[in-house]
Amino acid sequence: MSKRLYGNLLLFAVVLTALVVVLGAYTRLADAGLGCPDWPGCYGHMVAPITDAEIARAEQEHPWRPVDFPSAIKEMVHRYFAGGLILTVFVLMVLAWKNYRREDMPVGLATFVMALILLQAVLGMWTVTWKLKPIVVTGHLLGGFATLALLWLMVLRMRRIDICSAKGVTAGFKFAGFTGLIIVIAQIALGGWTSSNYAALSCPDFPTCQTQWWPPMDWAEGFVLWRGTGPNYEFGVLESDARTAIHMAHRIGAMLTFLYIVALSIKVMRADVSRVLKRIAGIVMIVLLIQVSLGTSNIIFSLPLAVATAHNAVGAMLLLSMVTLVYAMYCRSGPNTKIGFADNG
Repeated sequence: MSKRLYGNLLLFAVVLTALVVVLGAYTRLADAGLGCPDWPGCYGHMVAPITDAEIARAEQEHPWRPVDFPSAIKEMVHRYFAGGLILTVFVLMVLAWKNYRREDMPVGLATFVMALILLQAVLGMWTVTWKLKPIVVTGHLLGGFATLALLWLMVLRMRRIDICSAKGVTAGFKFAGFTGLIIVIAQIALGGWTSSNYAALSCPDFPTCQTQWWPPMDWAEGFVLWRGTGPNYEFGVLESDARTAIHMAHRIGAMLTFLYIVALSIKVMRADVSRVLKRIAGIVMIVLLIQVSLGTSNIIFSLPLAVATAHNAVGAMLLLSMVTLVYAMYCRSGPNTKIGFADNG
């Protein structure tokens, strides 16, 4: 198998992963996370119950969860695409091992991503069986973002485009870039915690919160990670002050992330570095501005489903753009770094 074909399959996996991440966000935000109260099927079926007899039997077996067909379909579509992703990554891993002697074949990363995907499947099961437990839902979200980032890193390491340049990239630049990546990941985690605890609308006004700059908040209660596996966490179990603390943490994180990433991007664009590095920094800043606009719109317009889903999608784009920036700072130019590199079949 040629590297070109493997690279194309890898790009397909990236697109599929992005779609799974967005579908997962849409399912969660549409309150369809428990559209199917069992796993891996849906009320014991591979598709949602359709006939009156199937629905009656499903509701008899799951009396606490009446059949909501639109929600069940959303959940199952997400699972179907996730299943397709598992198969795609498995093929990537097998092909990597089969061609492990070839240069730049990402055997280690492909194997790690396959293990991560299997962990994601377990988290997906726990999301349902533990009834949307926030720490599991947040972990599932972070696992999806991590899978996307690692697959994109595999694309970069396959050197399909030439972004490596050591010109003007000091150790300080590298440290600042890596720090920015960690900050973005932390902010994504805060966003996941906010969403999984249904705290997105705890502050319905902007820039104040509940008409105050510092409303009553219960920080200790808001960040208890483990609360047992018995309760149904759908629509949240926290009191208002705890949810407000979570929301404010996400706002503060957004402000710090914005200031740091903007400063980093401007510093890169003004430095004596390669043109490609400056362009990547410009892309990072543009994506960041879009993300902040979407986050603000979520508050002002009371969390429209389309805007909230887009906020997750652009968050994934911000992560990928930061991964690209940091990779461009650390990697070195070498053979096969141009678009459409040569291979031997």
